[in-house]
Amino acid sequence: MEQRQGIPPAQRMGRRLVVALCLLAALLLGLQVQARWDFAQIIRLAEQRYGDLGRGKARLQDWAALVEQGGAMSEQEQLREVNAFFNRSLLFIDDERNWRQVDYWATPVEALVKGAGDCEDYAIAKYLTLRRLGIASEKLRITYVKALRINQAHMVLTWYATPTSDPLVLDNLTADIRPASQRRDLLPVYAFNAEGLWLPGPGGGRRAGDSKKLSRWQDLLKKMRAEGFAPTEG
Repeated sequence: MEQRQGIPPAQRMGRRLVVALCLLAALLLGLQVQARWDFAQIIRLAEQRYGDLGRGKARLQDWAALVEQGGAMSEQEQLREVNAFFNRSLLFIDDERNWRQVDYWATPVEALVKGAGDCEDYAIAKYLTLRRLGIASEKLRITYVKALRINQAHMVLTWYATPTSDPLVLDNLTADIRPASQRRDLLPVYAFNAEGLWLPGPGGGRRAGDSKKLSRWQDLLKKMRAEGFAPTEG
């Protein structure tokens, strides 16, 4: 996620946050995250859309195997395996080169077919996979940070053992999963999940809003439904 010329950093971050919250509301309110995913259908629909998937098919099959095997893992093993899978399966490419758009939010299927994505694509794919494996949403937050070493806005996934604990950081910039207190290179800005929006601070931060009230999510929801992910009833 790179900086854009001529737009103040705070405004860029705020605009991306609104889009991020809308996206997450779409994924969590419009999809059965923990429902069974029919990967045979998902792959078949991807082939209908893209034609020969090449190595992308193997990546989708590997994702299916991870989901199948991950249910028997401990929560810590799930974090390690999911983080490692997407870090090795996706090459970091910014949206303008990958999608010819300034800011594009790819579904996990799109990212794995391409074999590439930017920071939000890693974080979203990890989030959805861990939710599918049964980790409670209140333990997971998608977190906007400033990556100080590269001086860029960035996104990671954070996991909380308890609401007030020091979270673990799942990041595409490094293979290591470390507590946030040890990631001095990351400056937290906002975090969000299905339950709401948090501002940084001690004890898990301060609740600042409710992501479920956001409604600009129809396009993403439609796209994931078309990929074979089941809509909620009603």
